[in-house]
Amino acid sequence: MTSGRHVPFDSLCNFRDLGGYATSDGRTTRWRTLYRADSLGRLAGEDDLRRFRELGVGTVIDLRYPWEIAASGRLPAVDGVTWLNLSIEHRPYDQSQIDPDLDPWRYLADRYAEVAADGTLELRQAIETIAAADAPLVFHCASGKDRTGLLAALVLALLEVPVETIAADFALTELATPRLRERWLAEHPGRELRWPGYGRAPAELIRMVLAELTAGHGSVHRYATERLELDDSVVAALRTRLLMSS
Repeated sequence: MTSGRHVPFDSLCNFRDLGGYATSDGRTTRWRTLYRADSLGRLAGEDDLRRFRELGVGTVIDLRYPWEIAASGRLPAVDGVTWLNLSIEHRPYDQSQIDPDLDPWRYLADRYAEVAADGTLELRQAIETIAAADAPLVFHCASGKDRTGLLAALVLALLEVPVETIAADFALTELATPRLRERWLAEHPGRELRWPGYGRAPAELIRMVLAELTAGHGSVHRYATERLELDDSVVAALRTRLLMSS
């Protein structure tokens, strides 16, 4: 099952276009310009590589830890594509082994808050790279859910996409949850998938994260300009690049 904005790949399950979202000032995010995905280290097969090349992607931002990339691989070599590793998470944890008795969304919201606090340099570089790109760009982590979901939410918020729309985009990962769970079980024979929320991305989680960023900083824009030290000219460039009149 997919949404209309999912880009189909046999080797990937969560590659999505961030275009077509209305903003509060009456504009719309551009199609075929910015994508979010699960790990492009899994991209394989001539058909999938052809589909990827046809997107015209010029830059890939890999949000994973260097040790994840060493263990699981990175984007296969594709002519004309710049690959950038910006590991925004600094405190690793194993989602498959989260205590089932914990409040799952509170637990993950706290992990997202850690990324927002720890990964300021990498988050700023990622947003600056998106704003400056002159060709389509895709960013990804392992499942395209948490680190990818946080960066997508920040970018959409800076574009003045309403929170409910951001939450709906975040929750589209739920369409990939069965495949994410099946993939983990296939790749970890003999291990128990202890946490029942593995692969989930409910809208309420990112609502909580954005509300707490706003409460702490006044707005997502102020978090970006004050905590990430993102220049307003970068936010303006981001809007110019990614928005169009409806």
